[in-house]
Amino acid sequence: MELQSAREIIDTLAQGVHPVTGEVMPEDSPYNAPPVIRALFAVSQALAAKKPRREQPPNAGKPWSEEEDRQLGQAFSADADLTRLAREMGRTRFAVESRLVRLGRLAGRGGLPFANGSSAA
Repeated sequence: MELQSAREIIDTLAQGVHPVTGEVMPEDSPYNAPPVIRALFAVSQALAAKKPRREQPPNAGKPWSEEEDRQLGQAFSADADLTRLAREMGRTRFAVESRLVRLGRLAGRGGLPFANGSSAA
């Protein structure tokens, strides 16, 4: 079920209307209790505020080829900007940094890589 459809059902319930039949809920229905109505409206607003996922780069999640590893190593040796490099390779910056750590070209601390090979003090 899409979030928009779920939100429409929640909005209908918050208005005291049965979402399938369109009938008004009886006065003694739990959906007519003020705390329940407020909760349903709060959930509806939270669903409306939910941001869509960002589109991933074209190579996100794909395995690295030997050629990509070679290009990455050369660019890193030439002090290429990692953000630009990630964009050019169709990867996220985190993927580029993680690959450099895996290739032994970039030091990591606590599993998190450092940017552009600089070490933390």
